[in-house]
Amino acid sequence: MATIDDIRALLNAPNFAHVATLRADGTILSTPVWFGLEGDEILLNTAEGRAWPTNLRRNGTISMSIINGENPYEYASITGRVVSEDHEHANADIDLLAKQYMGLDEYPFHQPGDVRVTFRIAADRIFHMVPPAG
Repeated sequence: MATIDDIRALLNAPNFAHVATLRADGTILSTPVWFGLEGDEILLNTAEGRAWPTNLRRNGTISMSIINGENPYEYASITGRVVSEDHEHANADIDLLAKQYMGLDEYPFHQPGDVRVTFRIAADRIFHMVPPAG
């Protein structure tokens, strides 16, 4: 099993993640998202009212896959759980993600009335596929 340190470069690059959560009826919802890394915790930021955070709150677990945008044969799969939820710093967090993903100092898609939230995820299981050299 891999560790966060094994995939830190993959997580720090502007690669998208697909997060999978369970709906109330047991089916799976998969959503592409931006994410950040702080220490060993993964930060996921979203606007309230979307389906995946509702699902995440319901059962507290998440699965993520991250593909290397420069070499799609390298990827990581992470299964984890929510360790905290934060509204207070969520607008600043999405601005940091806009810097990472778009090179902008401020998230350009703020909507009036949006309430943002940041979830911190601890990884319980990590798989890292590294393609063979050559």
